[in-house]
Amino acid sequence: MRQTGGVLDSFQATAERLRTLNRVMTTKAAIAQTPKELVWTLNKAKLYRYAPMTEAEKRHAIPLLLIFAIMNRPSILDLRPGHSFVEFMLRQGYDVYLLDWGVPGLEDRHMKLDDYAVEYLPRAIRKVKTVSGAEEFSLLGWCIGAILTTIYAAMLPDEGLRNLLLLTAPLDFSNRNGLTFAKWVDERYFDVDKVLEAFGNMPAEMIDYGAKALKPVENYLSSYYKLWDNLDDPRVVESWHAMNTWVTDNIPMAGAAYRQLIVELYRKNKLINNQLVVRGGVVDLSRIRANLLTVIAEGDHITPPCQSATILTKVSSRDKELYRIHGGHIGIMAGSAAARTTWPHIDRWLGARSR
Repeated sequence: MRQTGGVLDSFQATAERLRTLNRVMTTKAAIAQTPKELVWTLNKAKLYRYAPMTEAEKRHAIPLLLIFAIMNRPSILDLRPGHSFVEFMLRQGYDVYLLDWGVPGLEDRHMKLDDYAVEYLPRAIRKVKTVSGAEEFSLLGWCIGAILTTIYAAMLPDEGLRNLLLLTAPLDFSNRNGLTFAKWVDERYFDVDKVLEAFGNMPAEMIDYGAKALKPVENYLSSYYKLWDNLDDPRVVESWHAMNTWVTDNIPMAGAAYRQLIVELYRKNKLINNQLVVRGGVVDLSRIRANLLTVIAEGDHITPPCQSATILTKVSSRDKELYRIHGGHIGIMAGSAAARTTWPHIDRWLGARSR
């Protein structure tokens, strides 16, 4: 009887594991749950203000605007309750805003980095100032969001930007060693114009595959092995479920912006060399005077450290810091260690400059 009972218990445990596996593989986790209010829209873009979590007298005077990439959902910044950068910053007393670029349609295929950086972003910032009542503000740009905030800071340095935070910023493409996106988009192998002629915008599936193929074993095998080995641990399961929900919800990138990214930045490296022209003006990085924090992920295969460090030698900022941390492109802000490492450092740096 004991043997039969043991077999039954084992069968039930396996069945429960399989039910858990089926749930997280076939459903979406509830992410981006921090309360927020829509305060501005333009085309597909939406600006949100998060509900404060501290008393008014304990809040920082300088509002913080978060800018993520234009081909991913910004929900990674507010992944899940208890593990949300947005929630963390609210509890530290920041007035937090998020610009969600939305999903570009075929009608948006001609949108360029110019449109995002010096048309949409300035309008959103004006709304942040109006709502907050502040004349100065802080910008945090992550990934391609860092490209856009860098362009903005150089083109409009007198609009009140006090603090500029760049996370895993792909700005300098002079070093082509190693397996990076620069290999995938080399003009000898990749005809960007033919792709955009066929699709209009760069399909989300192609962008996603390009990223995952840089580390195929980790992305296609190891991640699922980790889940299988931890199906009995609810904390690991729910963390994996939330991250997988975000990872599998990619969006296309506006065609003209993608072409600029590949041709003018990846191939010709115009931004870091002060050669990129936006709306008829040269993006001169020496015009950036805001306090600058650049965060580099040492294990980043999407944006290797060499792409992010050079910016400190180009700007005119007197107050600037380079912060290196172990981790990958997403892990440094959304991984299990982020709440103990990256987030507190950002808070310490920004808090001292937001009074």
